[in-house]
Amino acid sequence: MSAEFGLLPDATAVIEMAAASGLTLLPPSERNPLHTTSYGTGQLVLAALDQGAGTIIIGIGGSATNDCGAGMAQALGVRFYAGNVEISEYMTGGLLGQITDIDLSHLDARCAIAIRVACDVDNPLLGERGATRLYGPQKGATPSMVEQLEENMRRFTALVEEKTRPVRNVPGAGAAGGLGAGLLAFLNAELSSGIDIVLDACGFDEHIRDAALILTGEGRIDAQSAMGKTISGVLKRARAHGVPVIAIGGTISDDADVLFEHGLLSMFSICDRPMTLEYAIINAETLIEKAAERIARLFFQVDDGPPA
Repeated sequence: MSAEFGLLPDATAVIEMAAASGLTLLPPSERNPLHTTSYGTGQLVLAALDQGAGTIIIGIGGSATNDCGAGMAQALGVRFYAGNVEISEYMTGGLLGQITDIDLSHLDARCAIAIRVACDVDNPLLGERGATRLYGPQKGATPSMVEQLEENMRRFTALVEEKTRPVRNVPGAGAAGGLGAGLLAFLNAELSSGIDIVLDACGFDEHIRDAALILTGEGRIDAQSAMGKTISGVLKRARAHGVPVIAIGGTISDDADVLFEHGLLSMFSICDRPMTLEYAIINAETLIEKAAERIARLFFQVDDGPPA
């Protein structure tokens, strides 16, 4: 498949890992984190370096992978061995458990440039809130696959930390199937809040200074929305200016009420009647617009005047 990245006038490359390794690129029948790889993300980094990038920003949301960034690193020259044999296949979550040695000597030297990672979650790499157990099922992992992937990643992480630096407990290391940890370990990248990078770039604080209401949202509003994702980032900035926030989502889970503790005024679903997921996705723009209007009418007490 083909994928694109942006190159800004100041030689900053902007890469979205989901453009090459994203879950939406695969039909549900092909989603299997034992077999998916972040190799394509590494190819985008390589292409950016070939274009003369002096700084790289990588967004790491929406991945189909659970390979701890091994595929990405492989594309950039890192070599992985099972015994004395180099693994020539694209690195996947299923292959992590076979690795017994890592050779960093062939890593592209240009990777020493500043690399900033836009990460919207604070999950560690391993454990109940880690890459595999929390996000693996969303990527097609069955319960037995989750156990295998977790064990593979645990063994791989121990080897990586021997060769590079501690990464497993860094907030955000578990993002994108462990790509956060891989970028930290192999490219010495800096993990930053993805929403903060975006809000800073668009001058968000200045825009909301005199605002009466902020509307934000996600596809699914749940407890994870409070873990450094878009809604929580917006809430943090809004509190500093005393501006109320209402969230709009496709679905609202039972545990989403935790967002009220973070200052969210209320939340609404775009689904105004029984509908299939496919219908909601296809008509999302119209449904969001209608939901936003209903909220605005309630909040601002819109008066359309007397009936004709």
